[in-house]
Amino acid sequence: MAFDQRNAALRGELQSRGRLPHSGAMAEDRNIEDLSFEQALKELETIVGQLESGEAELDKAIGLYERGDLLRKQCAARLDAAQARIEAIRLDGEGKPAGTAPFDAG
Repeated sequence: MAFDQRNAALRGELQSRGRLPHSGAMAEDRNIEDLSFEQALKELETIVGQLESGEAELDKAIGLYERGDLLRKQCAARLDAAQARIEAIRLDGEGKPAGTAPFDAG
């Protein structure tokens, strides 16, 4: 099953259980797949701050953690996709651009 399908299925399951927190302060009402990398990262940072504060009750903290995990996976998938699109410029013997090669982070 593709990442987006798993993500959507898990999100639906969490919503049906009432485990996702609902607050107008974050983009939680939007599907995670619809969030840009920057939006997902910002929401994830907000969730981490809430969890680190220790002020959330247990059920809310569990919901925050679950949504945060989905956001983390979405951010990782977006980064992987971006990395796959990056191409390195190859240079010839004179140092002039000679074409491109796929990015190799390894």
